[in-house]
Amino acid sequence: MNQEQKEQIITLREQGESCAKIADRLGLSVNTVKSFCRRNNVSSVTKIPKTKTGAKETGEITDCPQCGNKITQIAGRKPKKFCSDDCRVAWWNSHSDNVRKKAVYSFKCACCGNDFTAYGNANRRYCSHSCYCKERFGKVVAAI
Repeated sequence: MNQEQKEQIITLREQGESCAKIADRLGLSVNTVKSFCRRNNVSSVTKIPKTKTGAKETGEITDCPQCGNKITQIAGRKPKKFCSDDCRVAWWNSHSDNVRKKAVYSFKCACCGNDFTAYGNANRRYCSHSCYCKERFGKVVAAI
């Protein structure tokens, strides 16, 4: 790879071109372009993701409840609530009290008899690991 090709790679990546398109244009291997970009810390400008062929944007724009970024909805698809997985996870973690949990089950511990609740597991028998160990092995085992 010569100096001119290196400069072209940098320019094209800054314009948002993919490594595969750059490799085709310059007659290089895709892995060569990827390696050069990784070694020289060359990244592309983040582009707005393209919709699949035939998908039409509805024009409706909503805001991400976590960060406030604009989200363009696509016709024929379920409306997006969050702009990214990171925002979705952050929102769920910070608003756990607002989430309608449908799979909360109430139990009575088979060892100590205390009432407890568990989310997502309808087959729990013990309120804690220590109760499980006491019932199963007859002694309390230190927590891991």
